[in-house]
Amino acid sequence: MTKGPVLILGARSDIARAVAHRFAAMGHPIQLAARNATTLAQDKVDIELRYDVPVTLHECDALDPASYSACVDGLPDLPEIVCCAIGYMGTQAENERDVPMAQTVLRSNFEGPASILSIFANLFEERGFGTIIGISSVAGERGRATNYVYGSAKAGFTAFLSGLRNRLAGKGVHVITVLPGFVATQMTQGMDLPARLTAQPEEVATAIANAVRRKRNVVYVRPIWQLIMLIIRSIPEAIFKKLKI
Repeated sequence: MTKGPVLILGARSDIARAVAHRFAAMGHPIQLAARNATTLAQDKVDIELRYDVPVTLHECDALDPASYSACVDGLPDLPEIVCCAIGYMGTQAENERDVPMAQTVLRSNFEGPASILSIFANLFEERGFGTIIGISSVAGERGRATNYVYGSAKAGFTAFLSGLRNRLAGKGVHVITVLPGFVATQMTQGMDLPARLTAQPEEVATAIANAVRRKRNVVYVRPIWQLIMLIIRSIPEAIFKKLKI
């Protein structure tokens, strides 16, 4: 059976690369979309040689709405699966002081991804099938003093994915929310992350592939995060604001 294309948005990240390799290994053609997409030429060659699947590159800038239509129109085929790995964290200290930087974080993690996925949601609904995968974050499950700008953007994205999933239920289009927790990537390089709570990009990719196969709705890559976030959400606000976590 011929496998449909998988489009990876934000294809330069470590998680995105792992997802591309995982689906290519399953026989899916791969479409890589990112800013300065031509710099992904080596990734294209690597994936094609390893897995004998076609790979195409597409220019798409989450911060530039004008690029969305050109990206979609330039795809050789409408994908079967679209996975959004777009995101930017910055630092909380910088986001607090620099309003334009905070706006970039908000737009990169919520406005841009939600806008792009809305286009594919409409196309998939019209076609009658497809899978939309959004990589969000456990940081969006409660506002915390140490990352509330990034966390609030991810909270918005998580809510968007939930609403989109409910809207498209029964219309042949499935929406998956992925909550990785800590992941060992370039974005978290230098952070002191606990090994038990930290996944590798390949682990995230496997969880995503399994979620597509099993029609999962919300995926915690490491199940322990579901318990951790349940506890964090349950702490009364009067106590929580004193913890400064």
